[in-house]
Amino acid sequence: MSWLDEFDARLRDLDAAGLRRVRRVVRPDGAPEGGTRLIVDGEPLLAFCSNDYLGLAAHPALIEAVCTGAREFGVGSGASPLVSGHSAANAELERELAAFVGLPRALYFYAGYATNAGLVPALVGEGDALHSDALNHACLIDGARLSRAAIHRYPHGDLDALGRALAKSGARRQLVITDAVFSMDGTIADLRTLLALCERHDALLLIDDAHGLGVLGPQGRGTLAAAGLTGAAASRRVLYMATLGKALGVSGAFVAGDATLVEWLLQKTRSYIFATAAPAALATALRASLRLVEAGDARRAHLRHLIARLRSGLAGLPWHLAPSTTPIQPLIIGGNQAALAVMDGLRARGLWVPAIRPPTVPEGSARLRITLSAAHTEADVDRLVDALRGLAHGAA
Repeated sequence: MSWLDEFDARLRDLDAAGLRRVRRVVRPDGAPEGGTRLIVDGEPLLAFCSNDYLGLAAHPALIEAVCTGAREFGVGSGASPLVSGHSAANAELERELAAFVGLPRALYFYAGYATNAGLVPALVGEGDALHSDALNHACLIDGARLSRAAIHRYPHGDLDALGRALAKSGARRQLVITDAVFSMDGTIADLRTLLALCERHDALLLIDDAHGLGVLGPQGRGTLAAAGLTGAAASRRVLYMATLGKALGVSGAFVAGDATLVEWLLQKTRSYIFATAAPAALATALRASLRLVEAGDARRAHLRHLIARLRSGLAGLPWHLAPSTTPIQPLIIGGNQAALAVMDGLRARGLWVPAIRPPTVPEGSARLRITLSAAHTEADVDRLVDALRGLAHGAA
């Protein structure tokens, strides 16, 4: 019997454990609601699972910008950035991203996962030390593994433990990697203390702000700006990475920081050097998105209002609503089957909030990862609250 014959049984094991994932969701054609309305198995549902936090993904200005970019530059880039794929639009986007986040230089990538998976091995390697928060995203974890550096995993947010590990390490080069906003919990890293530890121990700090850019900080400039660590206060020890497919509504990612470090990354990051560059049409759309984000205080205010409304409405439920001031509002159910049951109960009421289960989250902490968007209305949030309260109290 070939080992290839085992996959059917292994898939059945995933089914039995409630861990098999199914791709069955599409966005309606022409939907303007920023991912708040989806079609699941042919059924239209009100969704609370998109990372389109500002509701920009279907904004007319972005649609027009990508069409303009396609007419000017075509659809594909044709080559890697170091061959002929780096367009004038990509170059201008990099300048505008650096200015927006208040750092000297930026490098634009085609995808967020590939960015982190490539950045970490470009910074440290065998014989170096890497310190990673226990709840970091998979792309940082995979980048750490690819680096072949000695990995020290510290408990989530335990900066005392991190400080001890940094002090104990004998490695000359040390790198600390952390999410800025943790994607499954909505917690925010203490960036000022992290930087202070890196300064004390001659370490470099790589921050992934996928879920903070556009939402947090003055004019949505991100978690690093919210901590007062940009502009004149920027440190050469910080590399700031963020994705462009969440609050900015398009796709891709970038890393920004000290110009020399960014130049090094351009020369050494394999996922940048050996991949086809992001199309110029997307860079054109992202430039339009940056202007909307910068002028989007009303959207962010509405989003904060929805967060407060949701949290107030869910107070007192038997499930644990994790503390979060971000659009990520995790409702922790516990067991896999229990989380799936609540998800199914919401679906029966016309709502789509997928259950998140291990290995994405720790065993025993399966949850509904509720995400809010500025495209949601008060009535949308109230409908979700009423449904969850009904399920909690056994309503039909």
